[in-house]
Amino acid sequence: MEDDPDELFPGDRGTLDPEVRRVLVHVLQRRFLSADNRAEWALLLEHQQLIESRMHDMYLRLVVDLGRGLAYKQQVRSNEFEVPILLKDAPYNRTETLVLVHLRTVFQRESAAGEPAPRIDIEDIEQTVLSYLTDADGSTARQQKAIRAALDRLDREGVIDEETLGRYRISPLVEVVLSAEKLAELRAWLREQAAQQASRAATAEKQTAPDQTAQTPTAQKEAAL
Repeated sequence: MEDDPDELFPGDRGTLDPEVRRVLVHVLQRRFLSADNRAEWALLLEHQQLIESRMHDMYLRLVVDLGRGLAYKQQVRSNEFEVPILLKDAPYNRTETLVLVHLRTVFQRESAAGEPAPRIDIEDIEQTVLSYLTDADGSTARQQKAIRAALDRLDREGVIDEETLGRYRISPLVEVVLSAEKLAELRAWLREQAAQQASRAATAEKQTAPDQTAQTPTAQKEAAL
């Protein structure tokens, strides 16, 4: 029996054209699809309903943000019926969260000033993030290593793009990862943490400071007479 000429591989029962299949796989594979890739973006928009249908079969939602030029997937969740979870969120650790907050703040500020592609240097990131870390987070060298590991993860996820060594372009995806509401919540948390840290430092300084009310030897002698 001759192979079906429409099959891409033996036993292929797929009905999507090869290029549409690739777009679908890339949406599933990657954190997001960008309008910068014009060919894939055009295919996604042209076949959006079909791609959405395939994703809905897997309890996934396709989000197409035309304003930011981004498309990404979300896990469908429901309290009314059981949904098998395909996408598992990997939470950000403390250092990664601090880096994200700073990136989101810079992106927000630069975008408001009319900068279409905000950029940032690693020295700026380190200086800000280190100010929130304490001795409990390890030595300065260890903290810097954690910051660079955080940047590596965010680079892989497409939140930033290292254009040259130590210089990053911040992607609009940072607004998706960290919404304005979440950013405000985290900023409040950071202010609270900073206030607590300052309070602990003041208490420790007070406990170690010499007692200014103690009598001098002369005063002690006079009191004894």
